[in-house]
This record gives sequence, structure tokens and C-alpha cells, in this order.
Amino acid sequence: MNSTDHATDLTVALFAGVVPPDGEEPLAEAAGAALARAGYALRHGGYNGLMEAAARGAARHGVPVTAITLADRPDWGALNPHVTTTVHSPTMGSRLHAYLDDADLVVAMGGGVGTLHELTAALYYATTIRSVPVRLLGPAACRLSAFLRAEGWLTESPTRPLGFLRELPDMEALAADLKALDAGRCEP
Repeated sequence: MNSTDHATDLTVALFAGVVPPDGEEPLAEAAGAALARAGYALRHGGYNGLMEAAARGAARHGVPVTAITLADRPDWGALNPHVTTTVHSPTMGSRLHAYLDDADLVVAMGGGVGTLHELTAALYYATTIRSVPVRLLGPAACRLSAFLRAEGWLTESPTRPLGFLRELPDMEALAADLKALDAGRCEP
């Protein structure tokens, strides 16, 4: 286990599916490692697929990996082995708030209806409650963004600016974005 390059005083909420889109599992693992090196503790659903891959990458750098799940959840299976802390929320709404209320960054990757629900909650949250950076990582998430924009589900207006949102197709784009976010925090 390696130590992080920075103290983990930052938190990333990762929304990603249990059934990985083709070829995106290595991207999720590399993203988890990059986020950890940048000083982010990881919050995710705690299950397998892309969540587990990202948690594996983050865990290699010794950051906390928190699973946020429902207290009375259906049997979704065991949590992945990289989870260090579990939060059992009583409702879906409180679960989303546990992810978002103090997150410094949201990263969403491909997934199913659960990931879509989490992402749309983050988009709404960032436009109405608190501007938090939301990043759509990987080919599947970028295709979803293009669709939402083309169909008018995701539009910018004076009361709903979208400056918080970025599409990141690959690790190179994520690395550049993390560097820019860090530089923005360090500016006076």
C-alpha cells in the first residue's frame, strides 16, 4: 500500500456500473489510482464492476474507500474487498445526499439505471444546490452526455449554467482535469 501524494482532505463521489461497458474496467482502475494520487478519498456504491475496479486503484494508494448503500437494501451481493468504511443510508434520498453534500468532485462512468439515477441527481444538485464539478469519464458516459445534449435534456441557461460539467473520454483528459482542479484550489 502506497501513501497518497497529498493528504486525503478531498472526496470524490464515483458513480459507475456493476456491468462494465466494454473495455472500461482498466480505465476505472486507472482513474481510481489517479484520484487517490491527487488526494481524493473515494465514495462509491461498494459493489463490483467499475466500482470495484476504481476502488482497487484507489486502495493501492491507501486512501479511504467508502461504500454508501441502503440500510434495508435488497440483496445486491457482498461489498468489494477494497471497502474500508460503509455508510448505511435509510432512504435513497439520504444516500444521494451522503454522496453529494460534501463531495469535492463527482465522476460518473458507464452503468445501468442506478448509475443514471445517481448522475442525474448530481447534475440537478450541481445546478440548484451547490456547484460541484461533475466529470463524465469514458466513452459510454461521453456518449450519454452527447445524447442528453442533442435531445435537449441537458441544456444551459442563465439560471442553469453548465460550467461545472466536463466530458473526459480517457485517462489523459482526466489527468489534465485533475491538474487544473488542483491549480484552481491553489490559486489565491
